[in-house]
Amino acid sequence: MSKLPQHLLEITDQEEAEIQREIANDPDDEEVSDENAKRPMSLKDALNRSRVREVSDVPREQISIMLDPDLIDHFKSSGDGWQGRLNDTLRKAVGL
Repeated sequence: MSKLPQHLLEITDQEEAEIQREIANDPDDEEVSDENAKRPMSLKDALNRSRVREVSDVPREQISIMLDPDLIDHFKSSGDGWQGRLNDTLRKAVGL
């Protein structure tokens, strides 16, 4: 039995629809065909594949910025790709 409050365990139909839209639009969530399931990937290949950085249509500009250490630690603790997640968070914060 989960120890989360009930209001966190239940989602609305609207929230479920949004989750399903996000899943459908996730380029990393590809359907596994019967043919692909017969050809499993090695762990080494899977790990190398996940480390490939997405190429953006708009090249990013490298800058130097002063941030609070706890903010940096928060994003770094989420693993590889933390700078991209920080970029995404900033874009959402300013409405882009």
